[in-house]
Amino acid sequence: MGAAMIHEVDDALRGLLTEGGVPGSGGELAFEAPTTDWTARRTVPTVNVFLYDIREDRARRSTGTTEELDAHGKVTGWRDPPRWFRLSYLVTAWTNRPQDEHRLLSRALSCLVRRERVEDRWLTGSLAELGLSVTMEAAGPVSQGSAATDIWSALGGELKPAIDVLVIAPLIGAHTPAGPPVTEGLVLRGDLAPDPGHHLRYETPTTAEGDGFAPTRPRPTRRKRSNPIR
Repeated sequence: MGAAMIHEVDDALRGLLTEGGVPGSGGELAFEAPTTDWTARRTVPTVNVFLYDIREDRARRSTGTTEELDAHGKVTGWRDPPRWFRLSYLVTAWTNRPQDEHRLLSRALSCLVRRERVEDRWLTGSLAELGLSVTMEAAGPVSQGSAATDIWSALGGELKPAIDVLVIAPLIGAHTPAGPPVTEGLVLRGDLAPDPGHHLRYETPTTAEGDGFAPTRPRPTRRKRSNPIR
């Protein structure tokens, strides 16, 4: 489920940038790691959105469960509360000229800094199902993840201007299904079993017969006799 949430954040950023005209006509939007091999394969102007760090926001962790009901109000299971994660992205522009790269990067920056949350129309899957706010911050303080120099060193490339984007999104909690309804009573066997002539009774209808709990049968009502008035 976690991978699905990350993929949904990717799709949300793709929708946000595309609607904002990034990267523009003839360009591409990529989510791959901008390694030297990737750079060598690039043939058109590209804006790269690289996810480089994932950390849980433990300050927002909560406990407890909530009931999940079907259309008839019957409990079908229980759901743990969502857990929140901080996803850090590095947004870069790639062309043959630095001037064009800066122009692309400016367009992406203008699109990203206008919003403090990802609008609902870009949310899909579990993010849309939860109905919780997905927040974002662009070009803010350096996140808790690796510094830019460390990232470029790990990728094997030279340091490049980039926009740091932080998205805080929920991961849907684990689901515990409800068990099937009880249809049979407890059956006692062995030395502890009661006298076969005496049956233990179950308070609700059951299919068990014989040595265990027997079906509950309504007791006949007794009428009180009244003495005739003399």
